Amino acid sequence: MGDRISFVYLERCKLHREDNAITAEDADGITHIPSATIGTLLLGPGTSVTHQAMSVLGDSGAGVVWIGERGVRFYSGGRSLNRSSAFVEAQAAKWANRRTRLEVAREMYRMRFPGEDVDRLTRHELLGREGSRVKDCYRAQAARVGLPWNGRVYVPGDFSSGDPANQAVTAAAQCMYGVAQTTVTALGCAPGLGFIHSGHELAFVLDIADLYKTEIALPIAFDVAAESPDDVGSRTRRAIRDHINRIGLLKRCVGDIKRLLVADDVGPDSTGGDVDRVTLQSDRGAEVESGRNYGDDHVYEVDW
Repeated sequence: MGDRISFVYLERCKLHREDNAITAEDADGITHIPSATIGTLLLGPGTSVTHQAMSVLGDSGAGVVWIGERGVRFYSGGRSLNRSSAFVEAQAAKWANRRTRLEVAREMYRMRFPGEDVDRLTRHELLGREGSRVKDCYRAQAARVGLPWNGRVYVPGDFSSGDPANQAVTAAAQCMYGVAQTTVTALGCAPGLGFIHSGHELAFVLDIADLYKTEIALPIAFDVAAESPDDVGSRTRRAIRDHINRIGLLKRCVGDIKRLLVADDVGPDSTGGDVDRVTLQSDRGAEVESGRNYGDDHVYEVDW
């Protein structure tokens, strides 16, 4: 996962399959993209995809996300690269307990704003402190590039409603959501079980994307907006893509999710891989081999 291109954005073209690559055909010709190198494929307006193209993308574990014009809206996406349930089980266990859910939220804050003691902060206090830090970041980035800033303006479905800086922030945020969703789904986590966000099918995706908002998304967004007010959306996407590929964000994102959800001593054999392994649940947390019947007269040993 960490060795792949973070995302490829396509619009107004038709996707086919040729061997183990997908081809994107438009008025300018045909572009070949090896499917195994893609982290996620963002399909914008005017795209159509063949069954064979989706087949090779599924076999290679590439995420596919259908988005609206300029990436303003997320419509659909899916597929997990990881066939193990270890991550989603660990996530569910921490999410279901209020104490551990708060501990994960605190750890997410530490990852975003290191050096602060949040061990005793309540959820409300965490939200208040996070909001202040993000507002300060908006103002600092605007001052750094010499742009006026009158607050965050975002109208869902209306990309042009904001000024160039707000448009760039929106485009950058959507890119980070795409990367986060790719990683979350590739690891087999539950996108809807968030530790900070709640009530949305992508709550955990929003949690993970926010880890990199002030460090990556906002500085790049304001740089792009300061260069020119023209074509802000596509220029922001390209700038985000190039930067996160350069720093290896996907690999870091995988590590960050593992740090939040599973113990340090859990190895890759139990949290990843492409081997199907199905067991049956028995008493006291024990697991037994699947693919066989366990009748009352069958005795099997379990290490309690």
